[in-house]
Amino acid sequence: MLHVVHHPGYVPPAAPGSRFAFDKYRLVMDALMEEGVPFVRHEPAPMPREWIAAVHDPDYVDEVIAAEVPAHKERRIGFPVTPFVAMRAQLAPGGTWLAAKLALEHGYAANSAGGSHHALADSGAGYCVFNDLAVAAHRLIAEGDVRRVMIVDLDVHQGDGTAALMAGREDVFTLSIHADRNFPVRKARSSLDIGLADGTGDAEYLAMLQAALPGAIAQFGPELILYQAGVDPHIDDRLGRLALTDSGLAARDACVMRAACERGVPLASVLGGGYGEDRMEVARRHVRSMIALVEAAKPGVLP
Repeated sequence: MLHVVHHPGYVPPAAPGSRFAFDKYRLVMDALMEEGVPFVRHEPAPMPREWIAAVHDPDYVDEVIAAEVPAHKERRIGFPVTPFVAMRAQLAPGGTWLAAKLALEHGYAANSAGGSHHALADSGAGYCVFNDLAVAAHRLIAEGDVRRVMIVDLDVHQGDGTAALMAGREDVFTLSIHADRNFPVRKARSSLDIGLADGTGDAEYLAMLQAALPGAIAQFGPELILYQAGVDPHIDDRLGRLALTDSGLAARDACVMRAACERGVPLASVLGGGYGEDRMEVARRHVRSMIALVEAAKPGVLP
């Protein structure tokens, strides 16, 4: 059974003058219904301020919650932080944390938002306000749910914020496989970074993933994987520079889940990036990712 975390607050109205629209997160649920796959929907609560402030600068957290983010930080984020966006910024980390808790119970669960891997300690960046991956990983470890978390980031853009926020921690391993020449220009240092050349296709990508991921899992020994399953490595993505096909993305997701299953590690996925003029097709790519993951999670293999 597919367990999906979703909240209507994931889809705030676009701010006046902003080109960024949040409707993808509604379309994902529409696409999931369209597929006819049975699923259970779970609604998250906002992540409490104390857990966000344990990872992000408390002053920045207060700026966001009050919807009083300075203009220069809003420019870095890419859209204004309205009260609706401020609430969404708290709901998405709550959703990733809930998806992780559900994964620990069921083996796999998905957050229909999240993956805000560019957010840094004192500012958001690249359409990311708070880093839900880092916040959820920290809380899960601090509350004793798990001792070691691996964050596997396969978005086309490097997870620079996650790498910076989790740097130096022995209980969190960050892996990022991304287009080397894509945003951000200045890369952070993950536990393991693999930068790919423009135009990398299915065969080379999957060979690189298979060579890196199972060994990293075996060496680090995570008790949970948080998977940033961005679909922007797709060949038709507006902001991507890689060339994965639909079947390549499905094989990527199945490879990640099989690597987790081989070690009995629960996995929670988050949406991540995906951009294009046909927004419904982008939503379908995200849904196909969830389906590939749940189908690869064979009963009896995960807890």
